[in-house]
Formats: sequence, structure tokens, C-alpha cells
Amino acid sequence: MKVILRKDVATLGDAGDVVIVKNGYANNYLIPQSIAIRATEGTLKALETERKQQARKVEMQRKHAREQAQKIEQLALKVFARAGESGKLFGTVTSADIAEALKAQGFEIDRRKITIEAPIKALGKFEAAVKLFSDVTVAVQFEVEAEGMEA
Repeated sequence: MKVILRKDVATLGDAGDVVIVKNGYANNYLIPQSIAIRATEGTLKALETERKQQARKVEMQRKHAREQAQKIEQLALKVFARAGESGKLFGTVTSADIAEALKAQGFEIDRRKITIEAPIKALGKFEAAVKLFSDVTVAVQFEVEAEGMEA
């Protein structure tokens, strides 16, 4: 029997896949547990239109992420932190600090999408990677300055 999986099944496939299983397995387990539905002509058409809509939605999100990446690349971010006389910071600059600086520039980005190579414990210029979409990552240049030097 042909069924369309509604959930991921380790031994069969991912959600949305059309698979052939034995009648008993489909009728006694997959369909009653709402793991799969029968693959009729109508459900296959509905699945195809759903896939097309999902692909369009993903493409729009990717396009928006690329536009955002171009804007972020051109930014000159400044992150302010408390520092001593020698330029050593009291603490570290975290991804949350960078997210806050991006928010001040008008970009709402989750701190978990920002990756910093090594802990930043000194003043200077640094770079962080921001993952905007599954395949869109942008490098953000920022400068760490001591608090009180804002001009």
C-alpha cells in the first residue's frame, strides 16, 4: 500500500515521503497512529502543491536573508565594554553584545545565530559570523571600544 508519511520514521523516510509498505503495517499502525495517510490521487496532488508552496516560502526567506546580509556587511559596528588602562576588558564581549549592537542598527538577530571564533577580552577590531539562513552566513566586522569613549 502506498502511504504518505506525516512524521519522520527512521526505517521508512522523512515526513512528506511517499513509501510503499505492507497493508497490515499501514492499516494497523501507521494510519491509526497518524504517522501516515493513504496515498490517493487527491492526497498526492495536495502534497505536491504543499511542497511547491513550501519551496516558494523557503526561497523568499533565502532572498530576504541575502538582502539582509548585504546590508550587514556594510555596517561599521561598535561595541562598548568596560576596560582597564592597558586595554584589557573586564569580562568578554559576547554574541549577545553583538546582537544588541546590530539591534541598535535596526537588525533583529538572535544571539544564538552569531558565532565568535575566540573569546574577545581586549579592545580592537574583530569579526563574527552571523548565520541568517541555512546557507546564508555573513561576516560582521566590529570594533570593541572602552566605555566612555563614545563621541
